[in-house]
Amino acid sequence: MSRRDCRNSGAFGPPPRLAVLAACIAGGLATLAACGQRQHPVESAHAVIALPVAAVSSSSAAQFPGEVHSRFEMPLSFRVAGQLVSRSARLGDNVKKGQALARLDDSDAHKSQASAQAALDAAEHRLTFATQQRDRDEAQAAQNLISQLQLEQTHDAYASALAGRDQASQQLALAQAQLRYNTLLADNDGTITSERAEVGQVVTAGQAVFGFAWSGERDVFLSVPEGQLAGVSVGQAATVSLLAQPGKSYSGRVRDISPAADPQARTYLVKVALDGAGQQLPLGMTAEVLLSPQAQGDTQVRVPATALFHDKEQPAVWVVRPSDSTLELRRVSVARYGERDVLVSGGLNAGERVVMQGVHAVSAGEKVEPIAPPHPEDAPL
Repeated sequence: MSRRDCRNSGAFGPPPRLAVLAACIAGGLATLAACGQRQHPVESAHAVIALPVAAVSSSSAAQFPGEVHSRFEMPLSFRVAGQLVSRSARLGDNVKKGQALARLDDSDAHKSQASAQAALDAAEHRLTFATQQRDRDEAQAAQNLISQLQLEQTHDAYASALAGRDQASQQLALAQAQLRYNTLLADNDGTITSERAEVGQVVTAGQAVFGFAWSGERDVFLSVPEGQLAGVSVGQAATVSLLAQPGKSYSGRVRDISPAADPQARTYLVKVALDGAGQQLPLGMTAEVLLSPQAQGDTQVRVPATALFHDKEQPAVWVVRPSDSTLELRRVSVARYGERDVLVSGGLNAGERVVMQGVHAVSAGEKVEPIAPPHPEDAPL
């Protein structure tokens, strides 16, 4: 067979026109296959600063320095104004109830008492005369020797004299009290803790003259940082040891927790009441207080204040779902608000990732990419 016959018979491939058509069909099929395999564009994630939240557990014991105080500490002052002429108590003295501690110049008080006594004597004299006149007029009225009007006037004079006597009696009692107030007495057994006025000084009513601490019950004052306040509760058991008495300890319980922090130190005052022998400890001694662990289940979660917002009237945070990295609005219960953080007692678990900043720039169901703060010092907590 000749080359021409072979070309016409197709031994060397299809005719050119058929080859081009086949190539176009193959290219179209490849294009369709590629289009079928193309995926939809992936939704871009919004980068947010989100970190796992930490738990603040009260299950571990905490130790704090403290100082021994009396349960009742108060200033002692005069109830009247005057010049301080004597002071019989000194700093550190142990005094008994009713003991005289200081005196004011009482010359004016004596004069006031004498004047009130004279007024009472005159009022009693008038009452005696009015009583005698009443008795005479009543006897005469019984025999119709005086008019009814005169009898009523006699009764009125008697009533007035009786009221005048009572008023003068009260004035005398007031003058006597004012005289007593010129002597400052201890209202309980205790110790003088400070001296705040000197002899010769003119003091006003209510101005502190001594600092005074009652004998008996003792407290230990602690300053607890706000980050550890969640582990302290009223009634919590405590063990107190003194630097001056190594190897010896005293038991007590948390009696009171201040509702507000100290504006400078940002710590909360906690008072531990001592039991038994601890009530005889000297004032001002330095102590170490070990607070016993509380019951399990008191764990709270600490989040920065910037993570909290309000869903209507309920506090809430944004939680990043670990399954698909989308945001979930989570309402929470707040146990305590701090200056930089918030203690959450319900609605949030330790380890969950929470949006720490920019909470008002995201929305529920939004896909996010959690990132850490760009600088470690910028971490909210």
